[in-house]
Amino acid sequence: MQTRKASLVGIFSGLAAAGIWGGVYVVSKAVMEHVHPFTLITVRMILGILTLALVAAARGGIHVSRKVFWKLFGVGFVGYGISIGFQFTGTHLSTAANGSLVTSATPAFVLFFAAILLREKITLRRLLALTLASLGVLAVIDPRNASFSSSLFWGNLSLVAAALTWALYSVLIRMVTQETDVLTVSLVTFGGGLPVSVPLAVWEISRYGMPEMTPAIFWGILFLGTISTALAMYLWNTAFARLDAGVASLTFFAQPIVGTGLSAYFLHETITPLFLIGGILLGAGLILAARE
Repeated sequence: MQTRKASLVGIFSGLAAAGIWGGVYVVSKAVMEHVHPFTLITVRMILGILTLALVAAARGGIHVSRKVFWKLFGVGFVGYGISIGFQFTGTHLSTAANGSLVTSATPAFVLFFAAILLREKITLRRLLALTLASLGVLAVIDPRNASFSSSLFWGNLSLVAAALTWALYSVLIRMVTQETDVLTVSLVTFGGGLPVSVPLAVWEISRYGMPEMTPAIFWGILFLGTISTALAMYLWNTAFARLDAGVASLTFFAQPIVGTGLSAYFLHETITPLFLIGGILLGAGLILAARE
């Protein structure tokens, strides 16, 4: 049972993280037209490490035992290595619509892992909150655009694996932040993704060559590394440190809603009644979950 202040901080942090991810879609898409995916994620991880290392240095550094360090490194390997690897593979072999639909199952997977690993109760209130929020995000992304043809099987399977492993990562974050501060957790876990991303980045560069670097691409990568990676992941980890995993996971649904809203504002796309209904349902689900 969280205090009201901790709940508010956790919900705000989760919504802010999901909002950042939803809002940087245009930047990510533009940068990935010039930089291959695993090269980009490697650079993002390194920039994330450097950014948080500067913050940690200003606060007197981090103090963690070797045992805890490797535990955090392993959690990062699950989240930033395995999960993001599956995410990129699935996005490449499937479709964006399928990615949005499958990713929306992540909070349900979080509820499952939280019950097993954290002994969090799957209450009727949480199930109702999850249902409301899920209906909200489905209204926004419109699952009718998804495709499940046999040619997309491996891509869709990779997306499911990405959603499962990201849910597991999020629950593990809840566990490790109970004994280590969020800054240390965030900094060390970034390193856990490098054993997967670095070899794949080297392979991309050896096959396709070094990416073209223009001022626009440079600033885009810098933005993705510091804001979308370092800041957003710190906020996401804070949400799971402050809230029960089943509640924190619902803030994930803000990502497609923010992305759609910003597309409507900047790209003048039409806001449909389904979008408004989706936002209301998501808000109702979060309020219901937070009041438990």
